Amino acid sequence: MPPAKKRPRTYDPAKIRTAILAQFGNVRQAVRTLTPGQLALPTRLGDWTVRELAAHLTMAVETVSRNLDRDEPAKPELALLDWPSATAARAADIADGTRDLAAANPDLDALYARTEDRFTQYLADAPGDRLLATRTGAMPLADYLVTRTVELVVHTDDLNAAVPGLDIPYDRQALAACTRLLADALAAKAPGGSTEVRIPPYAVVQCVEGPRHTRGTPPNVVETDPLTWIRLATGRVTWRDALAEARVSASGERADLGGLLPLMG
Repeated sequence: MPPAKKRPRTYDPAKIRTAILAQFGNVRQAVRTLTPGQLALPTRLGDWTVRELAAHLTMAVETVSRNLDRDEPAKPELALLDWPSATAARAADIADGTRDLAAANPDLDALYARTEDRFTQYLADAPGDRLLATRTGAMPLADYLVTRTVELVVHTDDLNAAVPGLDIPYDRQALAACTRLLADALAAKAPGGSTEVRIPPYAVVQCVEGPRHTRGTPPNVVETDPLTWIRLATGRVTWRDALAEARVSASGERADLGGLLPLMG
């Protein structure tokens, strides 16, 4: 008899909304301190500058209120765990929009203030099952908000990497949701029970076809920290480099995840 299908992970909508505002606030506070020279620094995202990356972070939040302004779709089109793989198709449009937004808003703090106000206002009465017509496909507001934790955490890490000494903190709930969504997306991409992926303290998932582990220590184990996992899942770090730098441990013949990563384009 095949194993029972695992129920999708659930997220507390109130905690997710609080986490988004907390992480957005962390970024806003840091962006206020950046000098013109720091804003002009390059990032690891193609030819984006720090200014453009900072502007893009407001897009990640503003898209919630913008989508709530649109007509509600008739039916959902995208499951939460399918969202990571659906992001690559919209990369070019996002890059163009980011450059335009940064050029049109020289006062970044004012842009952050408007974005936060609109987010708070629009979400005051919006139910979690309200469908949004997002660029990647129609999905419930509650699910889409979880994807915003990924955008915020990933790009916070990009900012920290671009500006020496910046060290923007990560809200614990935002980091946890981001880690868990990307871990579950891996399990959905490579279903199975032969390999256990551990990302303490936030997530443990089983994946990859093969003999299923039932008790004791699994024969195939991958373990890493949340930020390394997020960098692997989004292509900021390669599997080979993470192994070479001892940022991830992998034991067992089915513990090589190199062919499954990254999960996001």
